[in-house]
Amino acid sequence: MKYDFHTRIDRSDAGAAKWEDMYARNPDVSKGVVPLSVADMEFKHPDQLTDGLCEHIRHTVLGYTGPNEAYRRAVVDWMERRHDFHIEEDWIVNTRGVVPAFFNAIRAFTEEGDGVIVMSPVYYPFYNAIKRQDRHIVDCPLIETDGYYTIDYDLFDRLARENKNKILLFCSPHNPVGRVWKRDELEKLSEIVKKNDLILLSDEIHFDLIMPGYTHTVFQTVDEELAERTVTFTAPSKSFNLAGVGISNVIIKNEAMRRRFSDELMKVSASANTAIGYKACEIAYNECEDWLDECIQVIDANQRRVKKFFDEKYPAIKAYLSEGTYLQWVDFRSLNMNKDELEAFMTKKAELFLDEGYYFGKNGEGYERINLAAPSEVIEEALERLDAALKTL
Repeated sequence: MKYDFHTRIDRSDAGAAKWEDMYARNPDVSKGVVPLSVADMEFKHPDQLTDGLCEHIRHTVLGYTGPNEAYRRAVVDWMERRHDFHIEEDWIVNTRGVVPAFFNAIRAFTEEGDGVIVMSPVYYPFYNAIKRQDRHIVDCPLIETDGYYTIDYDLFDRLARENKNKILLFCSPHNPVGRVWKRDELEKLSEIVKKNDLILLSDEIHFDLIMPGYTHTVFQTVDEELAERTVTFTAPSKSFNLAGVGISNVIIKNEAMRRRFSDELMKVSASANTAIGYKACEIAYNECEDWLDECIQVIDANQRRVKKFFDEKYPAIKAYLSEGTYLQWVDFRSLNMNKDELEAFMTKKAELFLDEGYYFGKNGEGYERINLAAPSEVIEEALERLDAALKTL
């Protein structure tokens, strides 16, 4: 490979969120353990990115900064080249992250007491964005069949018909179950959304991380009418591990919706003024695509390594291959542990620090979400610790 996906980076004193969480969950964790929880990567950045940012810092002033033409053009070109997604520059609204962006969208397009439909198990900040703003979580659980998840269209149609339900907050690719939705699945959803006058909030932050053999369809591209009622959330943060620079690209075609979303941002002074963020996104999109392609190969190899481990040693534990994201959803229900017992087993016995399945909803209990974006050696060591712990049961 051209790029370095092997070097281990010690982030123990860097304030990294998932490392700090690991020490909080087990202060006695052994030296050298790497957490595989929160969705950021344990890989080195490509030299094009780090060298480009260093050069930029040498020749710029890190004051209040907005998007310039070079940045906007990089975003437009990326969407077209990588996703066949044609956008105009003025459709882009910048935020400091996708999570604050969908918090903002829920405030902008609903009133207190309104319902927001989600499809669990799902990314846990969805729940926070709804309930902390005094809206109602309306769950339309995915249907699981032998580890494969599909949409319950009949239930969604019934929920969409209820007048108080205003929004579908959708995850594509789906986190944590790893589905890359097929175009016909999205088309079927689109018809229900339009028929019932819902607003679609489509979180597509993982849309660049699609495993070999699968194709991501940007939801709003399935239908021009749908695009006029859609907010699409994107960012370079998962694709290039840039969450720490605070830049996301929210795509809103409908001018009135875009104005409403932007006005709501201004109420809390939440615009993105990030001199490094804009440049990091520009460099990543213009110069680092081949790094991303290699990264996907490493992630796919890692998930196959995990699946092989369970298939050969513990076949009652099911590790399903992800179609998209760098996250793997593993079913530990055969251990017959409740959620607290499973979490204690992982963090204390196996020294595995994952995202617990129950974070993602009631139907996630008994599962664990593994972050695969780490050197293969780190994944192997995690499996060795788990193997030793499982042998004690």
